[in-house]
Amino acid sequence: MRVITGSAGGLKLRTLPGNDVRPTTEKVKEAVFSAIHFELENSRVLDLFAGCGQMGIEALSRGAASAVFVDSSKDSVDIINENLKNCKLTEKAKVIKSDFSAFLNSTAEKFDFCFLDPPYYEGHYDKALTLLNGVMKSGGKVLCEHPDSVKLPETFKGFKKIKDYRFSKIIVTKYVLEVPENEE
Repeated sequence: MRVITGSAGGLKLRTLPGNDVRPTTEKVKEAVFSAIHFELENSRVLDLFAGCGQMGIEALSRGAASAVFVDSSKDSVDIINENLKNCKLTEKAKVIKSDFSAFLNSTAEKFDFCFLDPPYYEGHYDKALTLLNGVMKSGGKVLCEHPDSVKLPETFKGFKKIKDYRFSKIIVTKYVLEVPENEE
């Protein structure tokens, strides 16, 4: 696995061994960033359920102003910090060891993009999307990776589905926040 392009383009990223972490494939990552690359410059990014941090690192490499990486695993947090250091992106990043709901309920930060890739069959999608309403800027976009067996709604607490990107049995659903919680 590597950073595709930008300031850290071509650098390899480490991931945890075993099946606990399921990194986004290169094909999916390339397509996601092709779809949003004109919007990334100077954006604030949240990489939720960050794993090895590859989505947030790719965003930083392509010009995002800052990224917050959240994962509940100490091992994942260690790998993210190592990958950020290797890519020389630590000054633009904040890595937080936390449960996603605790972080989303406590942060005052607002984000332009969120990469949401929770463990597939643990039921985190609804709760994460609900809580994300409070931390996304108006017009903010959530890119949610999920298996095709998980059906996500057209609208969800201020979010509207823009598009599904299909990659065999993996789908990335792109939502935009039309109504932030403080404007409802």
